[in-house]
Amino acid sequence: MLRPITVGLDGSPESLAAADWAAGEAQRRGLPLHLVNAWLWQPHDVPVADDRKTQKRWALRLLLESEEDLRARYPQLTIDTEQVSESATEVLLSQAEKAEMLVLGSSGHGAIAGFLLGSVGQHVLAKAKCPVVMVRAKTQSAAEANTREVVVGLQDLGTQAGPLLEFAFRAAATRGATLRAVHAWDLPPLYGRGPEAGQTAVKPGGLAEQQEKALSKALQPWRERFPQVTVVETVDLAFASGVVLQAAADAALVVVGRRVHRPALGMRIGPVAHAVLHHVAAPVVIVPHD
Repeated sequence: MLRPITVGLDGSPESLAAADWAAGEAQRRGLPLHLVNAWLWQPHDVPVADDRKTQKRWALRLLLESEEDLRARYPQLTIDTEQVSESATEVLLSQAEKAEMLVLGSSGHGAIAGFLLGSVGQHVLAKAKCPVVMVRAKTQSAAEANTREVVVGLQDLGTQAGPLLEFAFRAAATRGATLRAVHAWDLPPLYGRGPEAGQTAVKPGGLAEQQEKALSKALQPWRERFPQVTVVETVDLAFASGVVLQAAADAALVVVGRRVHRPALGMRIGPVAHAVLHHVAAPVVIVPHD
């Protein structure tokens, strides 16, 4: 059974843009689209001002209108809907258990605030077991997105990079887009700091060349698996966030990772993912990995 691409809808422009992006992605990948709405947005211990029946009817109408609009524009796509009377965090994390990817608006601000604001979005990004795609309201059109690069930011080049590379290569292949693989690295402590250390690192056979070879080695199995994808490699001695942001300035899609086994200190998703989510206009994919 095919796992769907699932969208969380709250009626905001961001969530409607997310639904449109997800429909295009589902069509490219030959996957079903699942639209879900949590109509009980506020926590159970906070009084709900509006009549719950009214809220539920509004939420159902949102789902049906969104489904009708997407069916008209994507007639070949299999679409279904689900309305759940639970908190948004519970619903989205549960949906992530059975989805190929979860697609959300980058900032929930709908008719009833709170669906993807603050802690809800942070919890979902930090805990979801499938890739989570964040889409802004003013994203590129499908035609524009297909003519631009897919960018994947790689900090680790070992086996843990596999989930990121699989997602990124497949996204590039389905779009006919170039894939830009970006790897930023830092000098080991023994090199010290300053211009001389940097010059030593970039000499032939030095650390810079070693990093370039490591990136090429990590990409090779995926090049063989997706031979139709043109790959551009970017390796730089710099802060990872800055390198990825520069590469992503005109991207169709940006793919970055999130370590699953992080210390339990809040809902952190990592500095690169945090920077990309706040500064990149393109849809951003956060891929969990070991």
